[in-house]
Amino acid sequence: MQRLRLRYTKRGRLRFTSHRDFQRAFERALRRAEVPMAYSAGFTPHPKVSYANAAPTGTGSEAEYLEIGLVRHRDPEELRAQLDACMPDGLDLVDVVEAHGSDFSDRLQASVWEIRLDGVSPAQAQQAVAAFLAAETVEVQRQTKKGVRSFDARAAVRSLAATATATAQPAGADTATGTDRPGEGACAILRLVVRHVTPAVRPDDVLSGLRATADLAPPVPAAVTRLAQGPLDEETGTVTDPFAPDRDALPEPIGSGVSSAATVPGGTA
Repeated sequence: MQRLRLRYTKRGRLRFTSHRDFQRAFERALRRAEVPMAYSAGFTPHPKVSYANAAPTGTGSEAEYLEIGLVRHRDPEELRAQLDACMPDGLDLVDVVEAHGSDFSDRLQASVWEIRLDGVSPAQAQQAVAAFLAAETVEVQRQTKKGVRSFDARAAVRSLAATATATAQPAGADTATGTDRPGEGACAILRLVVRHVTPAVRPDDVLSGLRATADLAPPVPAAVTRLAQGPLDEETGTVTDPFAPDRDALPEPIGSGVSSAATVPGGTA
């Protein structure tokens, strides 16, 4: 069985699609592209598709991941292009590798997030960030299926900074900072690296922490985009490409003598 890992995006208004919405769109694309899928055993076989750490509904992302199993070998890039042509614009399949190793979820140790705060000046945001980072713990609450849960949002934050300029996006990307957001007035951009811990600390938890420590309350909902997720270099705070081990496992062309370079999807911390 051939296993392929793909990176996909949620851009523009498609950030409001739920994970289940994406699953339906992707399974429809598999059928349209006539992908030779492997299926699970049992009375109700399902295509072998596994998803890793999907972003919350309402957030954009340049770095979502899934894995599929095929019963016949296919060229990875050709298959990616065929599947991408069958997906809605904004849910884009942008990278693919052949899977090597079974520990992919363990590679997703942290995420790089960008949060656009319309109606908040960079100076206000910088003061709030300083107060948040100075706190030893920042307790926040979140409604869960088991009721309201309290936890520390500070410990999971590896880095947090406020600027007035959004990170440059890939050409043609209509992200959360795109045309459906206000274009004038005060605007601060938060850039943060968050470790993947249990319970998970999400960008909205960090915003709750900024409200608790510095009374920062944006007048309009924040626009959140995940720029990258992958292994975390604790020394530098850099989130690296989770596909790098798969690429490095590929045999080099005869006479090349050059190893494949790791590329961080959407940027690094």
